[in-house]
Amino acid sequence: MQRYLNKLRWASLWAVFAMLVILPLVSVYQVYVASHGYRLLSPLSKRFYDVMYFFTSPFTDDPANSLDVIKGTTWSGSFFGLKISDPLAAIGQVAASLDPHWPFLVTALIPIVFTIIFGRFFCGWICPATLLYELNSNVAIWLQKIGLPTGNLHFNRRLKYGVLALGLVLSAISGSVLVANIYPPAIVGRELYYVTALGGFGTGTIFFILTLLFDILVARRGFCRYLCPGGAVYSLLGRYRLFRIKRTVKTCNDCAKCNAVCEFALDPMRDDFGQECNNCSACIAVCPTQALTFTTSIRDIPYQGPGHLGHEFNKSGQDDLPGQVA
Repeated sequence: MQRYLNKLRWASLWAVFAMLVILPLVSVYQVYVASHGYRLLSPLSKRFYDVMYFFTSPFTDDPANSLDVIKGTTWSGSFFGLKISDPLAAIGQVAASLDPHWPFLVTALIPIVFTIIFGRFFCGWICPATLLYELNSNVAIWLQKIGLPTGNLHFNRRLKYGVLALGLVLSAISGSVLVANIYPPAIVGRELYYVTALGGFGTGTIFFILTLLFDILVARRGFCRYLCPGGAVYSLLGRYRLFRIKRTVKTCNDCAKCNAVCEFALDPMRDDFGQECNNCSACIAVCPTQALTFTTSIRDIPYQGPGHLGHEFNKSGQDDLPGQVA
């Protein structure tokens, strides 16, 4: 069953992205309803109103008030009365104001607890930018197939912790949550609202396009690996996560497909997952011998040696047989 989790993850990513598109449309529709000005709307706005009425009327007679059960973005929102915020939003608020607003900080507790248990799950299962970045990885593969060069440079993963620290320092100096301007999920949510509700993109779109180009031309999934301030927060919180992926060495054949599919350049074939792993389960899905599974542990298992179904293990085993010449 675990090998199908990656399909569930993709469904989750698409659902979150769809939510970020639908919620601004709902907000616009609520404004139209509350204003009681249907006759004053343009023909296009009337058509939009009619479509929204068609889809919402079976569920509510009071859309101006009853469609507020879900509001906001993945940066900060309200879900059926429960307020939830990204931990980076809470940290950014503290840095910018230099005065913790405890009611807001409490809204980050649920993501923090989930990250301590499941690790960097937000990056792999919820982040709307992840959907676009993984589609962008497919574009890079297509470019390679037609003979165009793509970047695959490697940098120090600790760079993102420096970006986080610098962003918080600048937020404290400016009094503004500047980290939100370079944090892809916040940018995506904001820009989707602008284009959906206001009819145009903001400057954040330019920055996000640059991150896509960086991933294609410089380093595969480079922004998430090396520069994302939110990724730095989630990596630190998920270092000793309870749920993590492990390799069953007895059924591993060292095919290296798990390493190839990992967007974060980790080394599952050598039991090296670390705090960067977002438990996306792509390696589990691609493993032909089902040697990768989820387990509960606060640390990765040290390297267990080559897979028992692989050539290296079989060769070493034959060399150890009595009478064999090395």
